[in-house]
Amino acid sequence: MIRAIIIDDERLARQELRTLVEKLETVQIVAESGKPEEALDLIDRENPDLIFLDIQMPGMTGFDMLNEIEGRAPEVIFVTAYDEYALKAFEVNALDYLMKPVEEARLSASVSKVAKRIEARQEHAEVGEENEGKLEINDQVFLKDGDKCWFVELEKIRLFESEGNYVRVYFDTSRPLILKSLNALTDRLSEKFFFRASRKHIVNLRWIEKVETWFNGGLLVILKDGTKVEVSRRQSVKLKEMMAL
Repeated sequence: MIRAIIIDDERLARQELRTLVEKLETVQIVAESGKPEEALDLIDRENPDLIFLDIQMPGMTGFDMLNEIEGRAPEVIFVTAYDEYALKAFEVNALDYLMKPVEEARLSASVSKVAKRIEARQEHAEVGEENEGKLEINDQVFLKDGDKCWFVELEKIRLFESEGNYVRVYFDTSRPLILKSLNALTDRLSEKFFFRASRKHIVNLRWIEKVETWFNGGLLVILKDGTKVEVSRRQSVKLKEMMAL
């Protein structure tokens, strides 16, 4: 059961959200508050898994609260009537952004994301701290290419491809180009799910359809969407060891 707190200065909004959340039967509302200062004390006392957080509140905005509670609340879902804050919400690593009035289907999808993250953290804790600080397969990342923005789960990203000082990210039908080095991504991504195939590519291991032998002792990885990625000879040895029974 996910333990959550609702923080919203409108009593009716808190009541409506609580009613929707309780229908899911996977979330327990352990507290609620309409006063940001009071809510900070509640977070300290209850140590919730999730916070449903309004943005526009008297005395302190939702973003101001995040600055105060950093590290104390694993997940945050913004619930607001103002869509102009969506980009900033993702930049501060909020898990999702729900518009009022909240739709039951959208709420259910957001809570499912929370459950996946909690499960991934628990699995991570069980296997130790080998990948401490690494992004896991169920984590979400914020991507920005020009005026376009995405908030995407890593499991949907099948390939990272280096293009000079940038990296092309492949997911769904999108191909954004982000200002990042492949080396920096290698340091952030869990090796359990992402494999550095060469100096130019990182592939999602879950997207591999088949592997074929290639020139000079290398391998050719074919992804589920048909994309072919050549694996360097050195990395081919590592991939064979990883995939062997």
